[in-house]
Amino acid sequence: MNAKVSILLLLAMYLGVPAILGGDDYLIGLISSALIIAGIAVAWALLGNLGGMVSFGHAAFFGVGAYTSAVLTMDYGVPVFVALVIGGIGASISSLFMIPALRLRGPYFALSILAYAEIFKILATEATPITGGAAGLLSIPPLPVFMGFDFGTKLGGYIVILNIVLLMLITYHFIRKSSYGLALKAMHDSELATRIVGVPATHLKIVMLIVSAFMTGCVGAFNAHAINFLDPEYAFNGSWTVFPIVAAIFGGYRTLSGPVLGALFIYLVDQLIFKNLIPHGHHLILGAMLAGMIILSPTGLLPVITKFFTSKGLSKSVKEKQNA
Repeated sequence: MNAKVSILLLLAMYLGVPAILGGDDYLIGLISSALIIAGIAVAWALLGNLGGMVSFGHAAFFGVGAYTSAVLTMDYGVPVFVALVIGGIGASISSLFMIPALRLRGPYFALSILAYAEIFKILATEATPITGGAAGLLSIPPLPVFMGFDFGTKLGGYIVILNIVLLMLITYHFIRKSSYGLALKAMHDSELATRIVGVPATHLKIVMLIVSAFMTGCVGAFNAHAINFLDPEYAFNGSWTVFPIVAAIFGGYRTLSGPVLGALFIYLVDQLIFKNLIPHGHHLILGAMLAGMIILSPTGLLPVITKFFTSKGLSKSVKEKQNA
């Protein structure tokens, strides 16, 4: 996606959405929820695209980040914005327990990470003195008032999660363009060859796992303070893994903005249209859409849009030259 289109999208998200929908808490809340999915999708795509690891366990990082931030603010009085970052750090620490799974490849790695997510869910349920157990945590502190602006409102929460996702995209961009990113891309073609020339493949994968976990943990921490409630069933729910994967693949997980575009499109269309048409089976339509996208455009939605606008621009320039 070129710079002009990116700038227009940022202006639309930062200025257009608040100006047009700022007074509609329902729609702003939906877009914030879509951005939560987008944040996890970006973290998942970073691990899958650069790290070459398909994860079914990002719900673990989401839940750990949420509980870390919630407990710190409720029991120790840590400021909410500080706790968001510490929630990401907590998720990164939890990812260290998954390092042994890096010895596995393909579906075996994916299933082992899924098992880790279930283990964290059980631990949260059993650690009643800390997490509240199955009953969960109530009255989690909301996002605070900062510099006269109440971030605890729907609009305030939207601004916070939008900034979090933007920072994640910037981080993803710099990692992808760095020497580490080039080494990780080379690993996709032949991990054995990169090991022979001295690339520390395992170390790079560990770094990608930690960074991806940190991103997801920050998003989970934000969500905890946005809804002011947590329980293990919700915090470690498999939907925090499945929906972002669908969004990332649909939008184009090998692109930078594809996971965000996919999340916004999939979630908003599902909630505003499909859920009203088929209240109890709307996810079936999403499955059909994903299957159709994979068949018609395996690279995702963003490359299709980019190609469309590029072809339009080329045809326009050709016509201008012919008329000149």
